[in-house]
Amino acid sequence: MATGQLFSRTTQALFYNYKQLPVQRMLDFDFLCGRETPSVAGIINPGSEGFQKLFFGQEEIAIPVHATIEAACAAHPTADVFINFASFRSAAASSMAALKQPTIKVVAIIAEGVPESDTKHLIAYARANNKVVIGPATVGGIQAGAFKIGDTAGTIDNIIQCKLYRPGSVGFVSKSGGMSNEMYNTVARVTDGIYEGIAIGGDVFPGSTLSDHILRFNNIPQIKMMVVLGELGGRDEYSLVEALKQGKVNKPVVAWVSGTCARLFKSEVQFGHAGAKSGGEMESAQAKNQALMDAGAIVPTSFEALESAIKETFEKLVEEGKVSPIKEVAPPQIPEDLSSAIKSGKVRAPTHIISTISDDRGEEPCYAGVPMSSIIEQGLGVGDVISLLWFKRSLPRYCTKFIEICVMLCADHGPCVSGAHNTIVTARAGKDLVSSLVSGLLTIGPRFGGAIDDAARYFKDACDRNLTPYEFVEGMKKKGIRVPGIGHRIKSRDNRDKRVELLQKFARSNFPSVKYMEYAVTVESYTLSKANNLVLNVDGAIGSLFLDLLAGSGMFSKQEIDEIVQIGYLNGLFVLARSIGLIGHTFDQKRLKQPLYRHPWEDVLYTK
Repeated sequence: MATGQLFSRTTQALFYNYKQLPVQRMLDFDFLCGRETPSVAGIINPGSEGFQKLFFGQEEIAIPVHATIEAACAAHPTADVFINFASFRSAAASSMAALKQPTIKVVAIIAEGVPESDTKHLIAYARANNKVVIGPATVGGIQAGAFKIGDTAGTIDNIIQCKLYRPGSVGFVSKSGGMSNEMYNTVARVTDGIYEGIAIGGDVFPGSTLSDHILRFNNIPQIKMMVVLGELGGRDEYSLVEALKQGKVNKPVVAWVSGTCARLFKSEVQFGHAGAKSGGEMESAQAKNQALMDAGAIVPTSFEALESAIKETFEKLVEEGKVSPIKEVAPPQIPEDLSSAIKSGKVRAPTHIISTISDDRGEEPCYAGVPMSSIIEQGLGVGDVISLLWFKRSLPRYCTKFIEICVMLCADHGPCVSGAHNTIVTARAGKDLVSSLVSGLLTIGPRFGGAIDDAARYFKDACDRNLTPYEFVEGMKKKGIRVPGIGHRIKSRDNRDKRVELLQKFARSNFPSVKYMEYAVTVESYTLSKANNLVLNVDGAIGSLFLDLLAGSGMFSKQEIDEIVQIGYLNGLFVLARSIGLIGHTFDQKRLKQPLYRHPWEDVLYTK
């Protein structure tokens, strides 16, 4: 066990099992104390590497993250404190691994419930190798104005109130972390404050004892008096009694053992901590308080009188000239996090993204204001979800059914079209699903599947201007533009596209109006007079019918319809639908275990 000071203003720690709040609290304390370097040198997250962004005052810093304890210790040889936030299941193993590192001098174990046999092994190893274990079941410890472990002393407001941003003259040790926070406040009210405070933890076998730390405090010149807060259960306080009797402590010790009310209960009572359970008269609070008093400690008559006892002891030291007045310093202002400042109404900050189609902030996600559960309970389908997420409204059932038909009819068109071919080649090259899908999607454009918007745009303009098919087609020809939605490499007058016929049949039976579709049909009649394959294709059918859907539903203004066509909504239908087929082709090639594709040379015209 160390015989003097454990921490200083240059102490750095390794933090095991990253927790954002306690690490940030340590860094905020560093800034409050005016430290030049952060007290957290590195973070250990088993299996992870990289950096973790945190704040050191107003500056954002990147703290290295290491996958193993060994790697962290090698990267930060000056970090000699290991703060272990592992669960009780793994705390012992990770703590032992840290103790075995030559650079680690102090290990703080936060977890409660560490198996007692494991704790005993840790204690034995630490004592044999002159190392210190604080905990298990501890909040940690603090050296005022220099270094603190994790959540010790609580919030910044409490730290400032307790004047822990600068050193005082009192050494404090307790079993309880919660009571430590209370006592830091008490000590600050009636003395010049804490120099060092330790919570040894409430388990039956603490890694270090009350007397271990009192004996350390006795060797630290800056500490002029000590305060001890024990509790019923166990015999740890008696080691302090022996140290006092043997004259090993020559500074005033104010002590109190909590739990005097236990005698009021007829049966044995467990008080919070695993070790706070009286196992006989010697382990009672009354017996311990009496033994401490007999050994020379200053023991008040009750916990309520403890503050007065501390005050009187400190004032006596001041009178004797053993305590010099401490110059008060104003601590710097800790910058407030943006999230808390916004929450408290102190600042306002612009958002970076606007979303109007979905909201995941409540108990369940909502699509355009409709809760997910409502979508399921109403038996809505994919077409309804598309209407909510794309058009931000619930369209009539015939509209959503039409959307679903479009998706089904456009899902695939065989392995020979460019999109499927690209996907198949990519899948056979051993690429993953997303790469194979994207390679096929990238072929969608004016020549393959991407003419729906253009078809709708040109048909709408021509129909709205009352152009005859002749005027429309010939006008496009003069501009050097092929009529989108007209023409097919395979289909013809005598071999119509079944998909087009199905879409037209559904629309004529369900749509209030098919004005744009009928216009497209008249255009087709004119183009067929020029060539047998200039039929209305599926792009043209969907484009014209979607115009009828938007106009006939009565749910969209003219401006909204123009915007939908301009943005590219309708091509989105083809992209969505064809993704289903492209994914299918990817799985098909993977399932068939097809080898790398090489295009046959006899299918290539080699020429100069």
